[in-house]
Amino acid sequence: MLDFRNIAALFVKELIGIRRDTVLMGFVIYAFTLAIYMQATGITHELNRATVGVVDQDVSQLSSAILDALRPPQFQAPVSLSPGEVDRLMDQARFTFVLDIPPNFEADVLAGRSPSVQLLIDATALMQAGIGAGHIQSVVNQEVSRFVTRTEKTTSLPVAIEVRMAFNQTLTTAWFTGTSGLINNVTMLAVLLAGAALVREREHGTLEHLLVMPVRATEIMLSKLLANGLVTLVLTLLSVVFVLDLWIGMRISGSLWLFAAGVLLYLFFATSFGLFLGTISRSMPQMALLFILTVLPMTILSGGMTPLESMPDWLQIGVQVSPTTHFVSFAQAILFRGAGFAVVWPQFLATAVIGLFFFLFSMARFRSFIAAQQG
Repeated sequence: MLDFRNIAALFVKELIGIRRDTVLMGFVIYAFTLAIYMQATGITHELNRATVGVVDQDVSQLSSAILDALRPPQFQAPVSLSPGEVDRLMDQARFTFVLDIPPNFEADVLAGRSPSVQLLIDATALMQAGIGAGHIQSVVNQEVSRFVTRTEKTTSLPVAIEVRMAFNQTLTTAWFTGTSGLINNVTMLAVLLAGAALVREREHGTLEHLLVMPVRATEIMLSKLLANGLVTLVLTLLSVVFVLDLWIGMRISGSLWLFAAGVLLYLFFATSFGLFLGTISRSMPQMALLFILTVLPMTILSGGMTPLESMPDWLQIGVQVSPTTHFVSFAQAILFRGAGFAVVWPQFLATAVIGLFFFLFSMARFRSFIAAQQG
């Protein structure tokens, strides 16, 4: 039978150990505050102040309308270029886009001859190049359509497309990147804290003190999981409220308590996995290497960075055995789409089952580790 007084005493000891490790605490606080804010605001999927050069060989009303539509904040003011300057300025990375409008462009449009407009792109900045190319193409098509409609005195087009944005109406990148940063940091910090708790005991020589005390291996393990899980859970909720909601301005659509319950289930796995890494690591550098080989692939393949649908079919099936994949799924569903328990219960169940399996596995490994230390 477990002695809950021993677990409580060891739980308090773990919290005191975490508080006294100022470097670790500073890193943890940074990971749930500034790191998330910088990831949310420093990485953007939006087109912002892209440089555009224009070779306008038509100088017509239609070409002027196209240039006027390339306006801030998506683009800087277009710069007029001569054909001979294009190659040199593109080689010098002065412009991301150069739009070449041919002579007699307006006349050819009115005559129905379907003229071509050349768009040169510096694809070094890959994300901006891809988004900007589509945006410029849309601008050209829209202005040509508006010009033709006005000259032919047509009041409406045969088809009207009405676009409605759900869950993120303003298409704010910081909402997505901030949430992804928080989800990734929960995984990384939960594993690191739990693993570091055991490695720290070994490096400081306090593990031997625990072994001569009348405590069981299960009590030691539970105290470490509970203490480090509590720290991660509290910091996660504070980060959602103060960083995502108040600082970044993201609208939290779902229940914070439902999200907390999901995080608690996930920490059941993450802290157990961290303790497992701690049993096979003899030092923090060794644990860091194991962390890179195990946790980073789980994070990258979880669906938070790359949609699962973009992965090969066999990989989509393989990542379902990782609780991180289910954690990303229900976290985004709750925070973004306001999903309730009726929607996310399959992910909750999968996280709980896989977490329980790994908890039992880690407990057996931890008992063997303690037995080896006593021997």
